[in-house]
Amino acid sequence: MCKAMNRKLTALLFSSFGGSSGKGKAGEAKEPKAMSVEDAYLILEAASSVVFIPGYGMAVAQAQHAVKELCDKLEENGAEVSFAIHPVAGRMPGHMNVLLAEANVPYEQLKTADEMNPMMPNTDVAIVIGANDVVNPSAISDESSPLYGMPIINAFEARTVFVLKRGNGTGFSGVENPLFTNDNTVMIYGDAKQTVSSLVSEFSEE
Repeated sequence: MCKAMNRKLTALLFSSFGGSSGKGKAGEAKEPKAMSVEDAYLILEAASSVVFIPGYGMAVAQAQHAVKELCDKLEENGAEVSFAIHPVAGRMPGHMNVLLAEANVPYEQLKTADEMNPMMPNTDVAIVIGANDVVNPSAISDESSPLYGMPIINAFEARTVFVLKRGNGTGFSGVENPLFTNDNTVMIYGDAKQTVSSLVSEFSEE
């Protein structure tokens, strides 16, 4: 875990993680853009490459089976689908791998950040499900951020980013995420399982 976060053990134990209210420099003057499930479906229906980036929010919503259903619908529609897994996403190492394996997502579709990041600029849609800190570009761009230097999944480089969240809250670190206000990012608010299931239903009604 220390290697994945580029942190020493003492820094993890005694840092401000979990209690900081620090904000990144970018995105403070902007508001996130929200999108309906129906409009999100139109973008996904036209996508040829989609990557899911799961986090603790997927676990809380127990959305992994719905995610697999959406994965299947996208593949039936001709899209190439991958899953970008950060080693510290969730509440224990390997948490996302376990949940996705439970939903019968093929292991070969699970990619590490190192594998997925070079492909992200050519990805049509990145779907961030309940992840926050592991996709926070402040880790790259803001030297004042507590996250600075932590390897992340470069979701911000995808052509379009869907962020599935209940609200605008911060992640475990307490750090604001400028990804949410990027021009290529839209928020789909609500319970992740319900949102993903609604997207599946949109594909089923074709």
